[in-house]
Amino acid sequence: MYLKRVSYLKNQVLDSSNYPFNIPWVENFESLDFRSNVTFFVGENGTGKSTLLEAIADKCEFNVAGGSRNNLFEVAKAESVLGDYIRLSWSPKVNRGFFLRAETFYHFASYIDALEDPNKYAAYGGKSLHHQSHGESYLSLFMNSFGGKAIYLLDEPEAALSPLRQLSLMKIIKDLENESQFIIATHSPILLGYPNATIYNFDHAKIEMIRYEETMHYILTKRFIEAPELVLKELFRDDD
Repeated sequence: MYLKRVSYLKNQVLDSSNYPFNIPWVENFESLDFRSNVTFFVGENGTGKSTLLEAIADKCEFNVAGGSRNNLFEVAKAESVLGDYIRLSWSPKVNRGFFLRAETFYHFASYIDALEDPNKYAAYGGKSLHHQSHGESYLSLFMNSFGGKAIYLLDEPEAALSPLRQLSLMKIIKDLENESQFIIATHSPILLGYPNATIYNFDHAKIEMIRYEETMHYILTKRFIEAPELVLKELFRDDD
């Protein structure tokens, strides 16, 4: 591991009544330790898992619109307020890496297309990311650009990946895990099954480490696969 801990500089916050400082876990946050080379952030929409991931990207000096330190492009609302109030502890510090934001990946691909470098597609499978399917472009990035001593921050990478491609991503992570560190915000019960990963849950007033089988993603998916008719009957009972 390279990133060992993220700490919250709470005493520097002047007004905690506004977002993101009023998110329940932020109000109780002190620090979070990284215990393995693969860490997952889970929680319902709006719980702030992506907010923390974005703040980490900001402190890594990655483009918070998505990309690495060298990808300079902007999109609306691409900023991290929380990033000014956290501190990262490294051992050792690495400067290489990438911040994947699913919602802004289109803009990242357009940025690469606009570069004048004749070798601009070398790290993306040799062709424009716009000339690949959404899932193919993600995997091209993972396979051709990722590797070495680096930290990779992925915000909902499953957004463009079929279940089969999610398994492909797991294999890529496994191949890189000995040298690279991954922190991933996800809703995918497939990705969460990655062996020996640390999972942090953001659903409550404090960030909690939980087992894979305790995640709501696993519980709901397992229940639906085992008895879809019962789940749907309960879901639609008010329509009868």
